Amino acid sequence: MNHDVIVTCALTGAGDTVGRNANVPVTPKQIAKAAIEAAKAGATVAHAHVRDPQTGKPSRDVALYREVVERIREAEVDIVINLTAGMGGDLEIGPGETPLEFGPGSDLVGPLTRLLHVEELRPEICTLDCGTLNFGDGDFIYVSTPAQLRAGAKRITELGVKAELEIFDTGHLWFAKQMLKEGLLKNPLFQLCLGIPWGAPADTTTMKAMVDNLPPGAVWAGFGIGRMQMPMAAQAMLLGGNVRVGLEDNLWLDKGVPASNASLTERVIQIIERLGGRVLTPAQGREKMGLPLR
Repeated sequence: MNHDVIVTCALTGAGDTVGRNANVPVTPKQIAKAAIEAAKAGATVAHAHVRDPQTGKPSRDVALYREVVERIREAEVDIVINLTAGMGGDLEIGPGETPLEFGPGSDLVGPLTRLLHVEELRPEICTLDCGTLNFGDGDFIYVSTPAQLRAGAKRITELGVKAELEIFDTGHLWFAKQMLKEGLLKNPLFQLCLGIPWGAPADTTTMKAMVDNLPPGAVWAGFGIGRMQMPMAAQAMLLGGNVRVGLEDNLWLDKGVPASNASLTERVIQIIERLGGRVLTPAQGREKMGLPLR
């Protein structure tokens, strides 16, 4: 069991959630405000995507990331900044017998283009999604090939940014360890992402199987989506890991009660403390994750 817990709040994500909960932040000002509110609620880390302020659709515009990061850094709170580097891997296969007629949801760029905002802003942490995955029941695929991953891992390491390896299935963990073996990564974090169709399911057996295959001494966290967010947070802590909550992964605090990033942070902290743990401050979290202290 982990008694000293890092809490990450994933603020908005890239999913089609804007119309389903009014608290999902869209503009850079709203996303930064959500990070600040999560920090005040006790979160250690803020994990941020950006969205087009006009449409709410996911974006990888460097200017939007810049505004979010600057607003957080200028605030009178401390929180570790973790930016996604997963945008630009979306492929919507054409329907039926026309698979090469890619759909409007496609946004496929190379591994270094996915890191342009990381190059400029140098967050403390950025993510690396460690494999290709079917998302949902349609024709949507997230694409992250071994060659792309090697290039991305190498560049993140060169930039001096801590990689958080997003593990959506067991093969992703296998390849993440291969990149470690090849020297492409230095002391990365591991994030076990459970419950996304059709990746690893959000259950105890799957999480434990992944944990049992982590490198010795790895710093890791886990989460489940939707109604499994809090059960998987508790399970991660019991198995020795850290936790992630936030509106990226779950829109509801209770049945029929819309959540906010702050309320989800407060809820998971209650669970951690009732299990006998404590939440690490950003300074304590940096020490545990091997980040430079401020």
